[in-house]
Amino acid sequence: MERYPASQHFEKLFWKLKETLPQEEAAKTQIVVLSGECTGYRNDTDRELLFRQESNFFWLSGCDLPGSHLVLYYEFGRTSGTFKRHLFIPQEDPLEVLWSQPPPDLREARALFDATDIGFSKDFASTLQTILKNHRQHVLHVLPSSQLLPKHPTEIASCVASATDKYLLSAIHQVRLIKDEYEISLIRKANEISSRAHEVVMRLLGLGVSDGKHHANGAKSETTVPLMPHQWRISKEAEAEAVFVASCRREGALHQAYLPIVAASTRASTLHYCCNDKEFLWGPDTPSTADIAHDHNHCLAPQVLLIDASCEWRNYASDITRVTPVGNGGKFTKEAREIYETVLKMQMACIEAAKPGVHWDTLHLKSHEILVQELLKLGILQGEFKTVLESGVSAAFYPHGLGHSLGMDVHDVPSASKPSENKTIPAESSKNPEFYRYLRLRLPLEKHMVVTIEPGCYFSPYQLAPVRNSPYINAEVLGRYESVGGVRIEDVVSITENGCDVLTTVRKDVEWLEAVASGSL
Repeated sequence: MERYPASQHFEKLFWKLKETLPQEEAAKTQIVVLSGECTGYRNDTDRELLFRQESNFFWLSGCDLPGSHLVLYYEFGRTSGTFKRHLFIPQEDPLEVLWSQPPPDLREARALFDATDIGFSKDFASTLQTILKNHRQHVLHVLPSSQLLPKHPTEIASCVASATDKYLLSAIHQVRLIKDEYEISLIRKANEISSRAHEVVMRLLGLGVSDGKHHANGAKSETTVPLMPHQWRISKEAEAEAVFVASCRREGALHQAYLPIVAASTRASTLHYCCNDKEFLWGPDTPSTADIAHDHNHCLAPQVLLIDASCEWRNYASDITRVTPVGNGGKFTKEAREIYETVLKMQMACIEAAKPGVHWDTLHLKSHEILVQELLKLGILQGEFKTVLESGVSAAFYPHGLGHSLGMDVHDVPSASKPSENKTIPAESSKNPEFYRYLRLRLPLEKHMVVTIEPGCYFSPYQLAPVRNSPYINAEVLGRYESVGGVRIEDVVSITENGCDVLTTVRKDVEWLEAVASGSL
């Protein structure tokens, strides 16, 4: 495994801190102190939680060991200087190794981690004291004190008492916003694994159509032998989630980037639906909230299955959403297909337009313009295009942002991607403020930004309630489409010199989706 380039990241951070600080402070030695995440436990038990390193710590260390620490600074010389990176890792405990895998020794750690000096965590406090003593004129940087970030050990409390948390987190977020080639390669890998997992679910749905065994998982059997993976079929949200996660895990992905969203039927209108605990809709009159037992007299009703799920690879995220037709022989209904093609048109136009210098607000507005055009063609909206767009009524169908920055976190570096003081926002954005309420990114695009492009169209009764009597909505036509629930299509893209590179590999064209979902491909 290639060693993570933590030294390059600290150099970027150092120059950003120097740029951010007042001149008199910038001339001093900049010392950064970070503590990594510790192993968590569920409530008051000794049951360990799955460990995942804190993102900022990993970005500056490449170290995935619980209970590690980091001291970074620039050592001035007579003619030049050296970037110093002291990493402290836990020492092997002879009693603990009975229960847990031991950490690497110092020799192994030097080969694994990009640091100038590596020691044990027990020496963290004394080494930090020495560094501070040897650099009297310094600025000591720490992350803000928060329940959301790891705490420093009490042994260094006196050392960090005079530290500032004013600059570090903001500076890290700003430099993390632009990815290097190594980071993009990790995000690409996460997307490849997640794309295959999406396709595995789609193909299992298709097998259920082609062999007629949608009921296999819950049907009574005369034998006590459990179903083997090749016998699995999907007719519940939980089954689709299980297959997706298993596919990622088989390829070595330890973490999901976020809680999977697996929403069938009208539940696809809930943006962050993470329950994933309902049956698919059984037709023709079974309500979508039913949790019925499998019955050979039932067949799946026509519906969509929206899956927004992705894994991490070496702590770098992916974020993919696909919508698959379920029931109806694996084909979209007329209404579902029309909404799907509308959203696909929105997404493809935004991908085509994404390039350095284009403001994210501009792309988001473009997606709303296409949505209004298409809903007018379908008759769901009525009136003159410009008037309907300016009314803001399309926000009831598409309330969220076009996408967000992505990196080590799925909603990456929020303070940098949507800064509190932002002079870049186009004047045009003030005309429809409801369009931009939930945007997580509000900047011009730059080369090596990694973002998601994920427009949608939803028929949420809660979002539609305030606008049902709008003169721009045809209630009769709207009623024919509400059973679709919702459609979102999401890919991850890396901004290039003249455009963008789509890192997501699973296909999304209607012909391919229906061929796979019907079991004919």
